[in-house]
Amino acid sequence: METPSQIWHLIARVLNGEASSLEQEELHELLQQDELLQQQYDLLARIWKEKHDDIKDEDNINASATISRIMNRAADESIDADMVTRRKRRRNRIKAYLVFSVFAIIITSIILISNYGDQSPSTEQPKQDVIATPKGSRSRTLLADGTTVWLNGESKLHYENDFTGTTREVTLEGEAFFDVVKQTNRPFIVHTSGIDIKVLGTAFNVKSYPEDQNVETTLYRGAIEVFRQKDSSKNAIKLIPNHTLVLPKQAANEPAKLSEDKRPLVKEIPVRLIIIPIDSTKKESERIETAWVYSRLEFRVVRFEEVAKKLERWFNISIIFTDEKAKNLNVYGSFEKETVEEVFAALKVGFPINYNINNHEVYVESSQ
Repeated sequence: METPSQIWHLIARVLNGEASSLEQEELHELLQQDELLQQQYDLLARIWKEKHDDIKDEDNINASATISRIMNRAADESIDADMVTRRKRRRNRIKAYLVFSVFAIIITSIILISNYGDQSPSTEQPKQDVIATPKGSRSRTLLADGTTVWLNGESKLHYENDFTGTTREVTLEGEAFFDVVKQTNRPFIVHTSGIDIKVLGTAFNVKSYPEDQNVETTLYRGAIEVFRQKDSSKNAIKLIPNHTLVLPKQAANEPAKLSEDKRPLVKEIPVRLIIIPIDSTKKESERIETAWVYSRLEFRVVRFEEVAKKLERWFNISIIFTDEKAKNLNVYGSFEKETVEEVFAALKVGFPINYNINNHEVYVESSQ
């Protein structure tokens, strides 16, 4: 069995172009057996390919001087057949060690530049974290600045894990409710589908799934500014509490980039811009716009095809309509602890449909 030192020596020979075909085949087999080793090899190979020509001159000089000293010491030894063999092996080891010395120089330089900076601007991007909530679940997360985020099913939130910059920025795909901690000098910005939402301290909901034609933003407390990323913030729409802003997004104009199950549900031209007041007499926990935050599935009178998307995310199921008439039915409802079977039983009582549940698939047709 190969020891770690033998494996790294083999990798060095392969990267340095000295390995025989048998050694290359041996390394290939080792990499196939060890996924972590494969990842480490890929990283070293990429660094060697991209960086070995960019090593500073003084590093080359130092490395050459080290090799010369070692070679000179080797030349002083007696030369016989065995010594020649040992010297060749020693030279190969020296070359192998040189490869990894170069890697060490490169990696150390990258770390130093990352931590302390240099005269040239760094192009390295800040570390990003991702929160992903699958279908059939919801999640609650506390960000580094104290902001609380609830994520609905089949949603993703990308964000910088430390929020140490002049702004606090996140990127959303799906639906989220934000309760943002106010920091006057560091605005909180949500990027989604070509639209930016800028706040200082407030509570608001954002809905922007890939198949949605519009971005819907509902403000409960505080104030927000909404504008397209290509526009100046001077053109921002300022939203006041207890209102929902419906704004067309860029993705709606490019449906060909979406998979079939993500295509917009409504084919007509999306609305230009709508601001809708919400019922402020109800408690936040009772409002339909954020019912999902309180583990309640609720929908007004809306096409069954659109409701189906909510049901799929809520229960982690697939809904297949067997006729167009069922898709276009207008339905409504409010559910909290019901199972998928109970929800469809209730919908059948209230609306002219038949259904059949087969594992995670629900087939729906009109009964008229």
